[in-house]
Amino acid sequence: MADNDKDVEQNLEDVAKAAGEVAEAAAEAAATAAAPPAKKNPSRALEFILDVPLQVTVEVGRSRMTIHDLLQLGQGSVVELEKLAGEPLDIYINGKAVARGEAVIVNEKFGVRLTDIIAPEERIQGLDQVAVG
Repeated sequence: MADNDKDVEQNLEDVAKAAGEVAEAAAEAAATAAAPPAKKNPSRALEFILDVPLQVTVEVGRSRMTIHDLLQLGQGSVVELEKLAGEPLDIYINGKAVARGEAVIVNEKFGVRLTDIIAPEERIQGLDQVAVG
């Protein structure tokens, strides 16, 4: 049993040491995050995020319907949208509204020409409404 107690004691010491190392690493990370970004090469500071994939969604409009109405849809059915013809399309990045635009055709493919970038203040208000709603 004495050997078992020594093993437990050693394991506890190892855990305490690891916890101390984690605390030190967290403190270093917090200090690094609080420090102003390096000014030597700003493009290098953002280089690591350039390949992060983002979901881009363009919303033409929305509609609400009952399950009964949904089940009645078939080929050739028309779903009326809440948006009026000619209104700007909403552009979302990862589900957050960031811009508005208009539909264009480029090389026989649909595209969107950005006409208005949503101000950061408006984006924050949109987040507040989502959190409350």
